[in-house]
Amino acid sequence: MKILVCVSKTPDTTAKISFTNDSTEFNASGVTFIMNPYDEWYALVRAVELVEKNGGTVTIINVGDASNDQTIRKGLAIGASDAVRINANPKSSLYIAKQIAEFAKAENYDIVFCGKESIDYNGSEVGAMVAEFLDLPFISFASKLDMNGNTASIERDIEGGVEMLEVQTPFVVSAAKGMAEQRIPNMMGIMKAKSKPFKVVEPVDFPDLSTPVKYHLPEEKGSVKLVDPDNMDELVRLLHEEAKVI
Repeated sequence: MKILVCVSKTPDTTAKISFTNDSTEFNASGVTFIMNPYDEWYALVRAVELVEKNGGTVTIINVGDASNDQTIRKGLAIGASDAVRINANPKSSLYIAKQIAEFAKAENYDIVFCGKESIDYNGSEVGAMVAEFLDLPFISFASKLDMNGNTASIERDIEGGVEMLEVQTPFVVSAAKGMAEQRIPNMMGIMKAKSKPFKVVEPVDFPDLSTPVKYHLPEEKGSVKLVDPDNMDELVRLLHEEAKVI
């Protein structure tokens, strides 16, 4: 089994968010970055589990500059066989998906994994775009995946229940909570990661068609107002005049 896992670098969940260059770029100064949890905990770990059970290889791929190398090395320490970084500074999901798909076309992967979304932009776009470029089936928000030969049995949560699917390899899938359990790299994994293949390739020529115009932070939440339970008229007034629909 040959698996490709798409990983991205995101700010730590406790990072203070601000913007620079007239609010057109994220301010990375002083920010600690991590591997996107949906990519790491669910997509990558499940891919490693499948290879441990069935044999094969797990390649992790990232589209970014050299500042992503530490994040990629963590993926190797968790259990990936090798890694590829496409040397670019992407602005859009379309550009990222195109770069991943162009690399994957020649490699004939059985499964392409990605997290259901990144925790910084929450776009949930890359997986579907990669599948479109590769002309492969795409299953989103999968919470369980088991293999029987070339057939994958997949579950995903839907409103009011669980949907069960079957798909033949090759396919693209985005992983959600429940797909696997987080793995902490051990010392042996960290040492092995230093000698695992890690190549950097240049991007294919493709326009970054979507670029950020402006970022802004959400409005600060107002203070909590306590209403006497016997004063329903005041509660109704507040709901009519001051409450905001989100």
